[in-house]
Amino acid sequence: MIAPASPASPPPLALILHSFPHLNISLHLVNSTFEPRSTVYLESLGILGSLPAAWLILTLLVLLIYLLTRCCDHKPRPKRSITALKWTLAIFALLCCAAVGAGLYGNDDVHNGLEQFLVAAQSLEDHVQSVRNQTDVIEATLQQKILPLLTELGDVFDNPVANQTARGMLLAALTSVLNNTSLALTCTRDISRPIHGISLGDFLSLVQASETIRWPVTMAVLSVLLVFCVVLLFGVARHSRCALITFSVFGLFAVIVSWLMASLYLAAAVAAGDLCVAPDGYLQRQAGSALRADILTYYMHCDDSHTNPFNQRWLQGKGALKAMGSSLAVVSRLALRLYNPVDLNPKLDVVTTEVKHADGLMSALATLLDCKAFHKQYGRAVDSVCDLGLFGLSFMLLAAVAAGVFFTVLVWVDSHTWIYIRKRRDYLQVDEQDPFLPPSAASQAIAARTLRSQGSYGSTGLFRSHHTPSPPATLDGRGAREEKSQHGPHHESAGGGGPEFGSGTSAMLGPNHGQYATLSKQCKTLESSDFY
Repeated sequence: MIAPASPASPPPLALILHSFPHLNISLHLVNSTFEPRSTVYLESLGILGSLPAAWLILTLLVLLIYLLTRCCDHKPRPKRSITALKWTLAIFALLCCAAVGAGLYGNDDVHNGLEQFLVAAQSLEDHVQSVRNQTDVIEATLQQKILPLLTELGDVFDNPVANQTARGMLLAALTSVLNNTSLALTCTRDISRPIHGISLGDFLSLVQASETIRWPVTMAVLSVLLVFCVVLLFGVARHSRCALITFSVFGLFAVIVSWLMASLYLAAAVAAGDLCVAPDGYLQRQAGSALRADILTYYMHCDDSHTNPFNQRWLQGKGALKAMGSSLAVVSRLALRLYNPVDLNPKLDVVTTEVKHADGLMSALATLLDCKAFHKQYGRAVDSVCDLGLFGLSFMLLAAVAAGVFFTVLVWVDSHTWIYIRKRRDYLQVDEQDPFLPPSAASQAIAARTLRSQGSYGSTGLFRSHHTPSPPATLDGRGAREEKSQHGPHHESAGGGGPEFGSGTSAMLGPNHGQYATLSKQCKTLESSDFY
């Protein structure tokens, strides 16, 4: 005896999900039996799925208020504070990666579970199709081959013969063959009729097409969430303000996607739990009047307490075929004695062969009608959904919730971090303080040191004569030195030659000929009046 299928002992995970309250729009408890055709049941699943969506709305509202309060905060933060924020981002980013990775693992389990379900369900479909084909072949053999040949033999036996007693026995045996043929045909039709309307082909095609789309799309979405985490880790490692701002934007999308996936997974997991608690009842309701309840019960449980509902009709059909063989042997013996063998053959030989062939097909049908092979595939189909598939779906639900929480924390901390990371300057700022000037005049002192001298270079590099007021004495004491180096007016040679100095001048006035070197040609020359 084969143990009952998993519905007799539902998985604990299915019982936990089935215990979730099923509420309608008026918050009243409704029946939690899996019934996808019921609008009330679907409404209860929708309300359960709306809980993560409501949490998402609340999260986005809180994040919006927080960002509005932080967008204008430009107070400098201590270096230790920013370091702590970066460590927090790194730790939660790794946790978020782990959560998304768990979602990928659960997605793979769901995919494997559905693949196993499709294989098992296809085996069930093939099994039912084998029974259908076997009964069709038996029916075609009886109706299209044996009955026409028996009719032709009856026409031959209508010819008068001398021995009427033997002819009477022959006709009685032929009538027995015809009656048993009709009985065997009726039994075969009774066996095939309940299963002729059963077909899983369309359902399996729908599941296969849906899984072909669901699995890669889920993998792609989760992979994109992992990319977001990598961007954040890069920004933390490189102290990149741009990367942190990028994650702050895309992190909001990650929060939305995570909680929406949690809504979908919660509704799907509860529905799967409701199904796995009592799959037999759902299949019986789906079958309705197309398939008797005793047939489904026999094949789903397959124990000693249930008998094969096809056994009686099969025994009748098998007995009718055996009786056909015995009666046909009498017909053959008497017909060969009373009639010309040329008129009987090959009809009589073909009928004998076809009756033996139908009897063999009926014997093989007994193996196909047995519940063991069907029950084995049925158990695999249920286990693939309620064990591996439900576990993976629950794993995806927990991973989506964890990812939603972690992404929320990351967006909050990241938005708190990048505000205080200042953009690096592309040049080195030198802070010079002149000891002779107050701090407010430091910038003027720096500019003053770049002034052009009182004389400028000409096109030939020689000094041109002009009068410039002496710089103030506050410029590093240079004014005093310049007073000591006053000299007579300069004179240009008539031919544009070098400078000529007065007779009182015996040496060059400083290394730059009395001029201040400038750092840039665009620097503005400051007059003495600019300092007052």
